[in-house]
This record gives sequence, structure tokens and C-alpha cells, in this order.
Amino acid sequence: MEQVEIIGLIAGVIGVLGWYPQVKRIWIDKKADGVSVPSFTAIAISLLLWLTYGIIKNSIAIVIANILALIVIIAIAFGAYRIQSLD
Repeated sequence: MEQVEIIGLIAGVIGVLGWYPQVKRIWIDKKADGVSVPSFTAIAISLLLWLTYGIIKNSIAIVIANILALIVIIAIAFGAYRIQSLD
């Protein structure tokens, strides 16, 4: 693996870890106030396009980072939708 891919992987993991407070707030604290499900849906679509780009460019860093980010963003959007639907 090239050094540039390692840098990309590290950046991707750090970016995904940055979403942890939002995941905790929704899934552990059960609070979704201020979370825009449409915004997170748009982010998910963007990540899906980045994932497609990474596959086309054969970049393992872009692929892995965007798969991880998609999982987290979908979890946030789904959790927020679920909590907001109960209110």
C-alpha cells in the first residue's frame, strides 16, 4: 500500500471518529433534537458518490473511509428519524 493511501486511511478514520458524539447523543442518550434527517440523507448520498469515485479510482483509502462514514451517517439518520417519530 502506498504511503498516500495510508495517510488517506488515517484521515478517514479520524473523520469517522469525529461523528462519535452525535452517535452517542442519539443512540445512548436518546436525544435527536437539532438533528436534520434530510441533511444527513444528503450527506449519505454524497458519501455514496465518493465511494463510487473511490471504487472507480481504485483507492482503498477513499473506499474504506466512505464505507465507514456511510455506516455512521446512516446510523445517525436512522436513529434520529426513529426518535423524532416517537415524539
